[in-house]
Amino acid sequence: MEVGDNMETITEDEAELYDRQIRLWGLDAQRRLRAASILLIGLKGLGAEIAKNIILSGVKAVTLMDPNNIDEEDKMSQFFVSNAPIGQNRAVASAAPAQLLNPMVKVTADASDPSNKADDFFAQFDVICATGCKNSLQCRLDNLCQEKKIKFFSGDIFGFYGFMFSDLGRHEYLHEEIKKRKKDDDDKEDEGVTVTREVSNFSRLEDELKFDWTADTPGMKKKIRQTPSAFFITRVYEEFLELHGRRPSVATMEVDSKELQNLRILILNKLGVPAKCIPEDFYKYGFGELSPVCAIVGGVLGQEIIKAVSQKDAPLNNFFLFNGINDEGMVDKISL
Repeated sequence: MEVGDNMETITEDEAELYDRQIRLWGLDAQRRLRAASILLIGLKGLGAEIAKNIILSGVKAVTLMDPNNIDEEDKMSQFFVSNAPIGQNRAVASAAPAQLLNPMVKVTADASDPSNKADDFFAQFDVICATGCKNSLQCRLDNLCQEKKIKFFSGDIFGFYGFMFSDLGRHEYLHEEIKKRKKDDDDKEDEGVTVTREVSNFSRLEDELKFDWTADTPGMKKKIRQTPSAFFITRVYEEFLELHGRRPSVATMEVDSKELQNLRILILNKLGVPAKCIPEDFYKYGFGELSPVCAIVGGVLGQEIIKAVSQKDAPLNNFFLFNGINDEGMVDKISL
């Protein structure tokens, strides 16, 4: 479905609450947001940042889904559960404080495992954002979203490293450009806004992950050199998550560090890229979630969801990759 095809009427209370936003991106964009139902999977630090941003924007409803319980690491990065007891479900604990951000948005919690949900469950949403999920689940959801014309986003944080991915299929949006123009009467210039309807086409996540880095094509060496190191680094952490069903932990740092070093060699060989793409000491900086990294990646991801739903401005296509070691944040599309 296209978000906003059945745009709802903005009430007087909503118009007052969202007055600044309406002035910024227009009434139609706010109405599209008002009609959107969003599923947010994963309520660690990154998920909390995204939830905050989209709830404040004024969407219709947000479902917070996470089958896992609060642990010690969550206390350092997940502001919704800072006062909640260890062992309580993350989604359930996050729902009430998230609801307080905006009483006009319906916030619900779901403690189910998304891997066990049938496809029909996901079809009820306009946007699905999966954080902290295995690649296999991300790809399943992305393919489903393509079929159902649902907007798909995913992302994760590993210490100083983070990423977001988006697949909007064939996405139409309005592009505004300020142009100077001459007045006929006195030859003076003023500024006018030109609005055009543009289209961006996105690739599926599984196609991006299967990209052949060994292909003997012009410019491949340059592409490898210009691709942010965070792309290759996060592939190692996602491989760890896929194999072990958990993230590297501070509690098992010594064992996990050795496993990450082994997986570095595995990923380098699997992709066929030079060893310098993943620094040897990368594993030292990828434990836990750092709040500043969550804020940066979550801010970008939340903004992209709002842009996609409101159909305002050009979307990022399709990776945003962040490396806090060198303060590098870049947008990149892996497939050519």
